[in-house]
Amino acid sequence: MFRYTYNTLAYGREPLSEGIARLARYGYDGVELVGEPAEQDPGRIRADLDRHGLVASSIISIFTPERDIVSTDPAVRRRAVDYVRGNVDHAAALGAEVVTFTPTACMKIVPGAERAREWQWAVEAARAVGDHAGERGVRIAVEPWNRYETYLINRMDQAIAFVDEVARPAVGVMADTFHMAIEETDIAAAIRRAGARLTHVHLADSNRAAPGYGHLDFAPVLAAIADIGYEGWISYELLPAAGDVWGVLSGAGAPEFGDLYTGAAIAHTRAVLAGLGERT
Repeated sequence: MFRYTYNTLAYGREPLSEGIARLARYGYDGVELVGEPAEQDPGRIRADLDRHGLVASSIISIFTPERDIVSTDPAVRRRAVDYVRGNVDHAAALGAEVVTFTPTACMKIVPGAERAREWQWAVEAARAVGDHAGERGVRIAVEPWNRYETYLINRMDQAIAFVDEVARPAVGVMADTFHMAIEETDIAAAIRRAGARLTHVHLADSNRAAPGYGHLDFAPVLAAIADIGYEGWISYELLPAAGDVWGVLSGAGAPEFGDLYTGAAIAHTRAVLAGLGERT
């Protein structure tokens, strides 16, 4: 069976303990956390998880101009690597399995140096964090973002080439159906090409709402995930249709991302799987 988790970024400034309780109510197995270790107490989080019978599944890394893996400023690049290493340590402390990785700051769509040089900086960084993660029993998931959020790795084939060049056992690729709906001609085929490299999955509909609230057909996507023998987490990274995503979420301007989408996401996925004959 698939294991299900939900990205708590969608809950805005709501106390994490409330998000954990909600996920337990809707039948999730784990909780996906935002990678800000300095703002989180592992002991308190583990106590809340234990209280509700859940585990920490994964940590998403937030890349900003101040922590950009391919910045032209060496100090920024070092800060970015240190940040991911910190997320790995945080994951290990919480028992989480995966930390996400993308080589550029979010919303950076113009390179600052030659592509070959940036690519090499990214490879070197991924090797460093991959070695660190491997020592701690954590996996790194390289996530392609769509063209409106980055420029270096947008499609699965690029992520596969990157991970193969990095050549570290702890480093794999990630599939996010929102980004893939923009960049891939066939999402299911891209997942099949990833094969055993697939380390983490984010499901979101075409509009980044809960599955079932857009126009993506999840049947072939879930069939492909099952057919390659994927054993990782099925996570939901759902965000509002807004330029200032965090402002909307933290201002409680998107209440549907709480109970409504939390319940709908897992229910829709299970319904699709049931239609496939319970392939997982």
